[in-house]
Amino acid sequence: MEQPIIELRGITKRFEKKLDFAGKIAKRLGAPIREEIVHAVDGVDLSIRKGEVVGLVGESGCGKSTLGRVVAGIMPPSEGMVLWRGTDVNALTGAAKKEAQLRAQMIFQDPYASLNPRMRVQDIVGEAPLVHGITTRGGFDAYVDEQIRRAGLDPAFKKRYPHQFSGGQRQRIGIARALAVKPEFLVCDEAVAALDVSIQAQILNLFMQLRAELDLTYLFISHDLGVVEHLSDRVVIMYLGRVVEQAPSEEVFARANHPYTASLLASVPRIEARKRAFAVVQGEIPSPLNPPSGCHFHPRCPHATERCKVEVPKLREIAPGHFSACHLNG
Repeated sequence: MEQPIIELRGITKRFEKKLDFAGKIAKRLGAPIREEIVHAVDGVDLSIRKGEVVGLVGESGCGKSTLGRVVAGIMPPSEGMVLWRGTDVNALTGAAKKEAQLRAQMIFQDPYASLNPRMRVQDIVGEAPLVHGITTRGGFDAYVDEQIRRAGLDPAFKKRYPHQFSGGQRQRIGIARALAVKPEFLVCDEAVAALDVSIQAQILNLFMQLRAELDLTYLFISHDLGVVEHLSDRVVIMYLGRVVEQAPSEEVFARANHPYTASLLASVPRIEARKRAFAVVQGEIPSPLNPPSGCHFHPRCPHATERCKVEVPKLREIAPGHFSACHLNG
């Protein structure tokens, strides 16, 4: 087996909200308050091979964006290891650490919020490669033009500011900025969610074109199963911080195993099933401040048993390459 380009082992991410001065006094006086801990990601194992497109799917609040930030090196995990080509990124130093950080880049959901409104496009795209020595001051203009053109924009507009572009154009600027440091791995966090449907198709086609041209690997985070089905080689389903199912894309959409995956697929409207009643996942996703015991999905699962309420199901291989975390599998 080829060594994964990125591997996650037992990744956990918690956010702690400390009590402020007033809260500490109130607690000393007997008020029933405590520090709040958000369990965003809970023990995730995942490996991604070179050239693969992995779709990460789940409802809002399931921790997929947090996991993406950990993978891209923007956030450190609370527990666990991120391995880049088999080496723990925390063990890297000097030039090796710098290279690993540049090789994984992130494209964000809101293209306006992720671009500095006071910088011209040429500086947004060219600042990092200039700082890291990928280009020189003499070759700056030509290099920036190349990145902007590759992302599908006209370099003639490089002296403009982000607010002078449409949403789709701003997302292309974000893509050009990410590509400018010559990454091998891109984390796309809901990268087309804020765009019109026609523009979404253009950006998705651009991602596939760049994959072929530059031999890129993607972690594509989305709540849109249609987009994931179109793009991904493999699909990973997350629920409340945990991976509940992962399998090749065709396998997930043809033979979903976990009740949560099945309910997500049932909620997708399809043209060929006009007479079928539109179904949605019942109930609301629980708060990550106080996640349910056992299987996190049991309060909403139509097949839940007493075992589901007390025992955490392990992610097990139920078919070649198909993993599921459900007690119904035995």
